[in-house]
Amino acid sequence: MTLPTVERETAAQPVYSIIWLHGLGADGNDFAPIVPELIAPNWPALRFVFPHAPVRPVTINGGMPMRAWYDIVGIDLLLRQDESGMRASIEAVEALIAQENARGVPDERIVLAGFSQGGAIALAAGLRHAKPLAGIIALSTYLPMQEHFPAERSQTNASIPIFWGHGTGDPIVALSRGVASRDLLQSLGYKVEWHTYPMPHSVCAEEIADLRDWLGKRFA
Repeated sequence: MTLPTVERETAAQPVYSIIWLHGLGADGNDFAPIVPELIAPNWPALRFVFPHAPVRPVTINGGMPMRAWYDIVGIDLLLRQDESGMRASIEAVEALIAQENARGVPDERIVLAGFSQGGAIALAAGLRHAKPLAGIIALSTYLPMQEHFPAERSQTNASIPIFWGHGTGDPIVALSRGVASRDLLQSLGYKVEWHTYPMPHSVCAEEIADLRDWLGKRFA
């Protein structure tokens, strides 16, 4: 069963899809409003797919149920990771990719995007995916399950383009956590286009402009 989604199409018969995962406690509506400012008029028809994460209790928020791609136990995001939750979310992303395939969009025209823990799943799923994807957008995030990653990564996506944006004042996913994840990926040969912005755990206009430029190269 695929997750419920919010969808935006820029024109009829989309030839590219962007599957965009929200952050903790948000839902698929969170990033839908940025579509008009993100797209350029000369781009091919796109389908934006914004899935809603399942509702689950989140330990760091006192066990309160909320939409989350996995449980978070404490401030140190790499300590006691919810591996089963992460792997279930990777499977959910695989189902969304298969749904786009069934609608006529091949893997090589699918971009995975995500903010915060959504970005962590976009990286974890995209870099393990068996067929080449168009790219990964990682916003204010980190690479999860790092100890398993070298053995589980897919060589098929070893040269996938990665856009990474991070706020220098991020109090939720520290800049140092993003830098360490970037360095790990670069040490394994990944091409990461890294950007920092003077912002907290959020998205800013300059980042959207840089992302528009990066996406434009994917659609050229």
